[in-house]
Amino acid sequence: MSETEPPAGDAADTPTQWERDEVVFREMLREEWRLHSELLGGGRFGAFPLLIVALVAGTVWLLDFSGTDPGAVVAGLHALAFVFGLHTGSIGFVGRDAVANVLGETTLIVFSARTLPLSQGRLLGIFVLKDVCYYAALFLLPMAVGVAPAALSGAGIGLAAIPLLWATLTATFVLGIGLTIAGVGLSATGAPSRLLVVALAGGVGAAWYAGVPVLAYTPYGLYLNPGVTSAGAAAVLILGSYAVGAATFDPQVQSADRSVGPDFRRWLARVDDPVATKTLLDVHRSSGGFGKVLFSAAVLLGVTAGLVDLAADITGVAPSVGISFGAVLGLTGFTTYNWLTTNDDVGSYLAQPLDAASVFHGKLRAFLLLGPAVGLAFYAVGVLWRGTPPGEAVVGAVVLVGVACYVFGLTIYLAGMSPNEFLFDTGLYAAFGAAIAVPLVPILVVAFAFAPVSAGLLAALGAGGVVLGGVGMGLYRRSLGKWDAHHRE
Repeated sequence: MSETEPPAGDAADTPTQWERDEVVFREMLREEWRLHSELLGGGRFGAFPLLIVALVAGTVWLLDFSGTDPGAVVAGLHALAFVFGLHTGSIGFVGRDAVANVLGETTLIVFSARTLPLSQGRLLGIFVLKDVCYYAALFLLPMAVGVAPAALSGAGIGLAAIPLLWATLTATFVLGIGLTIAGVGLSATGAPSRLLVVALAGGVGAAWYAGVPVLAYTPYGLYLNPGVTSAGAAAVLILGSYAVGAATFDPQVQSADRSVGPDFRRWLARVDDPVATKTLLDVHRSSGGFGKVLFSAAVLLGVTAGLVDLAADITGVAPSVGISFGAVLGLTGFTTYNWLTTNDDVGSYLAQPLDAASVFHGKLRAFLLLGPAVGLAFYAVGVLWRGTPPGEAVVGAVVLVGVACYVFGLTIYLAGMSPNEFLFDTGLYAAFGAAIAVPLVPILVVAFAFAPVSAGLLAALGAGGVVLGGVGMGLYRRSLGKWDAHHRE
């Protein structure tokens, strides 16, 4: 053996690329479970899949009892999986911010290619694979299993279709992640690419509205018509989105101009609250800017339009556009507050001469400046698109603001500044869902079953919207003492 040849044992001891990938995948998966189970308690977090099974089973039974077509139920499950995939794919925004130190001391393994012997592309691929495996078992499998009771009762969904349903729900989730990553990648390459994203989204929407069978080329189309052709179309769509994402997404891409103007004082003069000013600037300077908030609202607008169409098909009567759009778009209160608190916590402010109440007051001010405005903007789009009587349009706007403020106050009361984390807590999630359903379900029943809405019901709904907003602000005020004591401890 020559002096330049490595010892025979070195080559055998050096891990291969696949072995390194396996270690990273296993540790990512283990960390995901450790984070959720230790943060929320193993028992509460472990019971979350059972809650999903119960919720889906109850919803499917109720819809079947009301005469809803089982196909509509399956379509709704795929829509939920797609929206969940879009949300999960937003890791692209957070990742670029972590690399750029926008998130302070926060770092993510998925974007640590500079310190690990793996390329950024491989790390991102492993991360997506980890998310698919993790959430396919934790969320999507319980969603599919939740259909089983209805299948056993002869609701038109066979038990044999449940494995296919799980597969297509997972594929829909994967598609949502891929489309978001591709969109984030394209949006970072310049204005022409952003215009291309908008044009593609608009083209798909126009084609769907014109009657083109867009869904036939998605995983949902594979569920409706299993076969080689539908499977190939879904695979091409998924692989195409990830190909675009792989070619364009780079969390380390930075603007050529890294300087910023003295915006804080200028914004503070308008906002008149330092915490609210910092919060709005954080969103503005983070990846995607205020576009993230608009994107979340646009998804809810699409969901609402689908619900209205579904209700019209089931009942044969067109629901009230103003009331239904106002009620559902009021849920933008949660998504907006989520973006206002992303990777933010009260502890980071307590080094300043501020108490917890001042921090939450700043979040309230930032929310009131951004949340209702975004919801009402998309509400105006929906009303102009579908049309509604003037009285219903005005009351729907009141309901939207009331629901948004109610959701904001409820979220702060239950979760403080960690709205994402509490969604994995079985008890808090059940409480949150029940508290949302209590006011929202009666409003939607009126919108779907009593259209056109009478003047008396409109007055009651308008008053209800005002009361909801007041309850939300009451919950916010009640939460101040609770969270102040929590952070003092």
